[in-house]
Amino acid sequence: MSNPLAKLVKPWYPAAALGLDRGIAAIVQLESRKSGFSLRRAASVTLSESLIRPSFDESNIDDLDQLAEVLKELASSAGLLRQRKWSITLPEASSRILILTMETNVGSKNELEEVVRWKMERGFGVPLDELSISKQSLPRDSQDRDRFLAVGVHLSVLAEYESVFNSLGWRAGLILPRHLGESRWLTRNGNRHDSLLLTAHNEGFTAGIFRNHEPLILRSVNCEPDEREDEFYRLLLFYRDRLASESESEQSMSKLMVLGQGFGKERALDIARETLGEHLQVLRAEDVGLQLPASDLSFDAIAAPAGLATLHWS
Repeated sequence: MSNPLAKLVKPWYPAAALGLDRGIAAIVQLESRKSGFSLRRAASVTLSESLIRPSFDESNIDDLDQLAEVLKELASSAGLLRQRKWSITLPEASSRILILTMETNVGSKNELEEVVRWKMERGFGVPLDELSISKQSLPRDSQDRDRFLAVGVHLSVLAEYESVFNSLGWRAGLILPRHLGESRWLTRNGNRHDSLLLTAHNEGFTAGIFRNHEPLILRSVNCEPDEREDEFYRLLLFYRDRLASESESEQSMSKLMVLGQGFGKERALDIARETLGEHLQVLRAEDVGLQLPASDLSFDAIAAPAGLATLHWS
């Protein structure tokens, strides 16, 4: 199966990537090993909570010059000050992602494009000419319906981040939401069972369920901290009742990766096991082929940029 990012990105990717989020920025450069990947260079820095305030339709960066200076120091501390080409992951709340399913077969290519645009405008909730959109066709579902993956970022929001990168002389050839970088660790290698990514953040969480390298469900949920467990449970119920039985194996889901702050790994595992009635493995960095040094650098902090960096060897 083709990689779901294949048409969203350019055909050459650097081995260095930057991940941005509220309160943290992380830089990595990977090197390939027989057993997977290791960090050639890496560093992270704690940011002021107000410096990056992720939002889909409002300004994200409080001080462009300050963020540029922080990133310059971060690159210097990682030994990557001369690096010019980067892949970038943005905070979850800075973009929206849709999986679009066509209810009926459309006659012509033009008609299909019109329906897709109509669905995107409804899904994103803003006129499409205000967005930078990447669109990728997905394999048809079990009912032989066309499906598409669409990622949308407000042009004004994207311009803020690009202004910072341009001021540093950086070329950001690939800019994607955080969870699409993280999902590389689940889709990079073959897996006969479904796998689940749960990315927690201040605004709620994003959940992705993947089958045969492709996204089956991608859902961003904005909610209060005390609502996260109930929302996660509802998502798992939908999967269990509507999609799990379509898996080609007896056990529909086997792997769970929980990243970010605000959702305990053990609690997420308990909810998933109770809802799905299956034995799930919580994935760590070494389980997905990334060797981390014995330091304070956490997999949660670097999973997204490191995931994009693996595209260098794709």
